[in-house]
Amino acid sequence: MRRIGWFALLALIVPVLASTGCALFNRPDDWRNARRDSSGQAPDPLTTPEAVVQVYAARTVGWKGAFGVHTWVVVKPSHAKRYTRYEVIGWGVMRGYPAIQVDRTGPDNYWFGAAPQKLAERRGPGVDAMIRRIEEAIKTYPYPDSYRTWPGPNSNTFIAHIARAVPELRLDLPPTAIGKDFLANDAIAAAAPSGTGYQLSLYGLFGVLGALEEGIELNMLGLSFGLDFNTPGIRLPGMGRIGLPQ
Repeated sequence: MRRIGWFALLALIVPVLASTGCALFNRPDDWRNARRDSSGQAPDPLTTPEAVVQVYAARTVGWKGAFGVHTWVVVKPSHAKRYTRYEVIGWGVMRGYPAIQVDRTGPDNYWFGAAPQKLAERRGPGVDAMIRRIEEAIKTYPYPDSYRTWPGPNSNTFIAHIARAVPELRLDLPPTAIGKDFLANDAIAAAAPSGTGYQLSLYGLFGVLGALEEGIELNMLGLSFGLDFNTPGIRLPGMGRIGLPQ
């Protein structure tokens, strides 16, 4: 049992230390001058008549980027000429501003120097109905005026809430999406964000998840690690998912 305990501790600490080194080495000198232009991943709405939904993740600003990512969702109904971007941001909440922000920047822009990773994309028939359900889920988010970096509610809690309400997204949030396991209204059980399994979680601090998309994932103090069987890979705190492309 002692060996198992040491192994579990190393499995949590070593990836975080490695990720911390990468984050410190790659961080911009000044976040105010960091890259925030388009990454070119969202199709041009003027030449894309079909409906589009995309979910992105990018490393957070500063030292927190060693541990986690910031996530957001963008939607474009059929024939719309622009995207709408929804996300939760903590800046300003203490001064009375809402946590949910709309169109703060472009749909696929760099997040203060961090390149966004596209986690999910749905296009074409049926996506307009999905967009309506996403917008309804945003209206029912239980923490519209609250933000807490750890263990939640935060930007990843918000996106996980949407994903559970719209399981057709089949959204596999990475283990670095700290806050995704913070369940609403003090619940201890819920569907996995992908909608392909279930999870148990105690205030986002301790829990276990089993699903077709996410595999098996353990959460200890908000740090997650596990195994992905659907597309073989390992899920590590700080480092994220390592394995075959999904």
